[in-house]
Amino acid sequence: MIVSNLQNSGRIEGLHPMFKTLFDYVKTHDLLHTELGRIEIEGDNLFIMNINPECVSQDEQVLEVHHTYIDVHILLTGSERIDWKAIEDLSHEVQPYDAEAGCALYKDKATTWVDLTPGQFMIVYPEDPHAPIIGQGKIRKLIAKVKL
Repeated sequence: MIVSNLQNSGRIEGLHPMFKTLFDYVKTHDLLHTELGRIEIEGDNLFIMNINPECVSQDEQVLEVHHTYIDVHILLTGSERIDWKAIEDLSHEVQPYDAEAGCALYKDKATTWVDLTPGQFMIVYPEDPHAPIIGQGKIRKLIAKVKL
């Protein structure tokens, strides 16, 4: 897991060949005023889901684990909490890995959480069980999918 501000993305852009492409795109496009939905950058290797979800309570949200993608959560408006727990500590699976859905789900209690504000991002790798979209009200955010 990595948490930072968009202005500091250069510090981590060398960690994956697609990170620089992603952050350059985000910084040069007005994604707050772009239509909601999938934004293609490099086909299935790199795309962004531009969403406007209603947040849920921490007790309602489950942890998700992905196998083939790194998630980059980028908050545009509002306030969002993302929960985290070490993968080796998971014990309450509620949905086994589903390749079509792209994740497995767990009902474990998180041990760590991050509160994002607009302009911040959180990168979660497949070994980072995470529960996004926690809070109150609607938010606007991007979830970039970066293929391993």
